[in-house]
Amino acid sequence: MLLLWVSVFAASALAAPAPGAGGQRRGAVQAWPDAPNVVLVVSDSFDGRLTFYPGSQVVKLPFISFMKAHGTSFLNAYTNSPICCPSRAAMWSGLFTHLTESWNNFKGLDPNYTTWMDVMEKHGYRTQKFGKLDYTSGHHSISNRVEAWTRDVAFLLRQEGRPMVNLAPKKTKVRVMEADWKNTDRAVNWLRKEASNSTQPFVLYLGLNLPHPYPSPSSGENFGSSTFHTSLYWLKKVSYDAIKIPKWPPLSEMHPVDYYSSYTKNCTGKFTEKEIKNIRAFYYAMCAETDAMLGEIILALRQLGLLQKTVVIYTADHGELAMEHRQFYKMSMYEASSHVPLLIMGPGIQANLQVSSVVSLVDIYPTMLDIAGIPLPQNLSGYSLLPSSSEMFKNEQKLENLHPPWILSEFHGCNVNASTYMLRTNQWKYIAYSDGASVLPQLFDLSSDPDELTNIAAKFPEVTSSLDQKLRSIINYPKVSASVHQYNKEQFIKWKQSIGQNYSNVIANLRWHQDWLKKPKKYENAIDQWLKSHSDPKTI
Repeated sequence: MLLLWVSVFAASALAAPAPGAGGQRRGAVQAWPDAPNVVLVVSDSFDGRLTFYPGSQVVKLPFISFMKAHGTSFLNAYTNSPICCPSRAAMWSGLFTHLTESWNNFKGLDPNYTTWMDVMEKHGYRTQKFGKLDYTSGHHSISNRVEAWTRDVAFLLRQEGRPMVNLAPKKTKVRVMEADWKNTDRAVNWLRKEASNSTQPFVLYLGLNLPHPYPSPSSGENFGSSTFHTSLYWLKKVSYDAIKIPKWPPLSEMHPVDYYSSYTKNCTGKFTEKEIKNIRAFYYAMCAETDAMLGEIILALRQLGLLQKTVVIYTADHGELAMEHRQFYKMSMYEASSHVPLLIMGPGIQANLQVSSVVSLVDIYPTMLDIAGIPLPQNLSGYSLLPSSSEMFKNEQKLENLHPPWILSEFHGCNVNASTYMLRTNQWKYIAYSDGASVLPQLFDLSSDPDELTNIAAKFPEVTSSLDQKLRSIINYPKVSASVHQYNKEQFIKWKQSIGQNYSNVIANLRWHQDWLKKPKKYENAIDQWLKSHSDPKTI
């Protein structure tokens, strides 16, 4: 049973830092009197809108609710890249995706990159990591990286299994995602056996795979993860009647990038309302199971007498579309995919505070160092969130002087056939593509169109132009897009050369095999044409 706890330590004064050269900022003026412990729990694929009204009405999340009541929740927190590895690279480095060149799930940080945890360890923190990390290069399937490299090729192939649900046979099964529970148990045991006896402050990281969909073996071994799997135990936490059926435009009226995404995710076929509602219900149930694992950490800290000495942070790498905009998975700038949860509680953190200013995952790095009283590097893309959540700063308007009124997110991976850039402000969401000219941009007024159903870029040309200029002042996105295009070709050529005479067989049997094998020569020729266009002859 969840026992409500209300105890907040007084923190040392945090002075509002003036932006330095280049818009950089400092963190706390002085270190905390007693450096607090820090626990960061990061799940996968969690739609941040479920942590506040009205999304919070659809599923019971008692431990997230506990964190909201006893800490600060950020209502507009976003991923810096809506896919696992690039998002996590931004979180662990404090740098935007184009600065780390984490272009896809195969291309992340160097294994020796100095993360915030490395810095905290050098400053006397005891550190430990459990579960999913996924921020360094070299992971994920061959299919995943080849799909990312060939997204500019003039073909359209299904790369995923059709989204589906699967109910665990045992109705009362609690530990459905066994690997996540095992890692949660390991984290709890470490708290009990190691952290509770440590004379040093500690920082603990727990990475969860839930509520990421499960693999779909019925679609063939080379298909991805399109199965939403849970038990009746967790489904009972979902308010079925509160589930919204998302509105879909006709296929012919979809934005061209959205159509490509929907097709490659195997979502352009017919779905009944019951199918859509079940997918969403199962996803929400998976979120409830995720919340329970977060709860195990919170309860362990409380039982060990550590909760009052520990800053707890919960967030996710990205969201989950769960059939909004005729898609599942992420890889999109729509809210379900890009909006993440972000909650902080602990000593000095204001209780029951909701911050509406926009923030993003690059803010985790400076926040972690700020908690520890460690000076912040000059080159970070992110800003400390402590001034906005500390008891010493109860006026949210002060955050505007500490954090810019925008966030940047970008995407360069598979299932999207153009590099994508999102500039999110308090009212507007502007999405630009590729070189800014070849693909039409999108503009949404989230205050009046929270479901992002009406692109008003053409209706408000001045707003569109102003936001595009602002975006270009932050990132030269046509240049970045060109760099990604070149990288994709170079990597594909290296891969093709590495497999030699097996190339035709290997490429035909990747995740797109069901479509590819119908016309293998057609698709190979399309790749050949792509390689010949706008390439350096010396590289071919």
